[in-house]
Amino acid sequence: MKNELEKDVPETDAYEELHDVPAKSRLRLSWIGKFCLGIVIFWIIIALFGSYLAPYHEAHFIEEDLTGNEFDDPSFMSPTRQVLLGTDYIGRDVLSRIMWGARTTIGISFVATILAYIVGIFLGVTAAVAGKWTDAILSRSIEVVLSFPSIMLGLITIAAFGSSIPILIVLSGLIYAASVFRIARALSLDIIVQDFVEVTRARGEGLWWIITREVLPNIAMPLATDFGIRLIFIILFISSLSFLGLGVQPPISDWGSMVRENLQGLANGFSGGAIATIAPALAIASLTIAINIIIDDISAHDGGSLSGKMV
Repeated sequence: MKNELEKDVPETDAYEELHDVPAKSRLRLSWIGKFCLGIVIFWIIIALFGSYLAPYHEAHFIEEDLTGNEFDDPSFMSPTRQVLLGTDYIGRDVLSRIMWGARTTIGISFVATILAYIVGIFLGVTAAVAGKWTDAILSRSIEVVLSFPSIMLGLITIAAFGSSIPILIVLSGLIYAASVFRIARALSLDIIVQDFVEVTRARGEGLWWIITREVLPNIAMPLATDFGIRLIFIILFISSLSFLGLGVQPPISDWGSMVRENLQGLANGFSGGAIATIAPALAIASLTIAINIIIDDISAHDGGSLSGKMV
C-alpha cells in the first residue's frame, strides 16, 4: 500500500517553485522619461560635437549677408536663413553660441559634479567608518560650509581669486561636496551596523575590504540617483554666476552669460533680440527639467527604489 501511494506522488524538483530572477539589463522608462532621455542625449551630443557642427565660431561677428552685402547694424537681427536664431547684442550668431556654450556649461558642470562626488564620498565614508573625533571634526566642518548660501560662497571666492574655468570647477565641486558628504555618511552609517558587515569584521577582513566590498557597493545606487540632482544644482549654480558676470568670461560663451548679455533684447520682441535671451534660457531649462524628470521616472515606482526599476 505504501509503495502504491509513493508511486502516485509526482516527482518534483526541489527548486521548481522558485521564481526565476529577471536579468538586470536596463532601466525601464515611461514615454515621457524616454523623451527626456532623448533631450539629454541631444545636449550631450551638442556638448561633444557642437563646436564642429556650429555654423560659425562662437566669437565670429556677422558682418555681411550671404550675397556679400555688409549689414548696417548686425545686432539683434531677426532669424533668417543665414542666422537661424538671429544674432546677439553685438552681431554674433545665437545658434552657434548656444552650441559652443553647451560644451562650456555642461562640461564644467559635469566635471565639477564628479569632483564633488569624489571628495564627498571619500570624506563621508571616512567619517562613518572612522567615527569618534574624525566624524565629529568632518561633520562640524561640513556644517559650516552648508550654513552659507552657495551663491554667497561663490561670490566671495571669485572676488578673492578671480574667475576662470579651473576655479569654477573647483569651487562648484567643493561647495556641493558638502551635500554629497552628508548623504554618503548617512548611507554608510546604515551599512556598517548591518550583520553582514559584522560578519566580515569577525572574519578578520581589514578596513579597506569593508569599505570597497561592503560599504561602497551598497551605497552606489542611492548615490547614482543623487548624481543627476546634484548635476542640476551645479548647472544652475554655474549659470547663475555667469548671469551675474562672475562665471565664464567673454569671449567664451556659456548659457548663463548669454542670458545676461542679451537682456536688453527683450524690449525688441521676437522681431529682433528676444530670441537671443530666451534661447539660452530654454536650453538651461530643457536640460535641467529633462534630467529631473528622468530621475523621478526611474525612482517613482516600487516605493521610490531605483534598484526596483531594474529589469
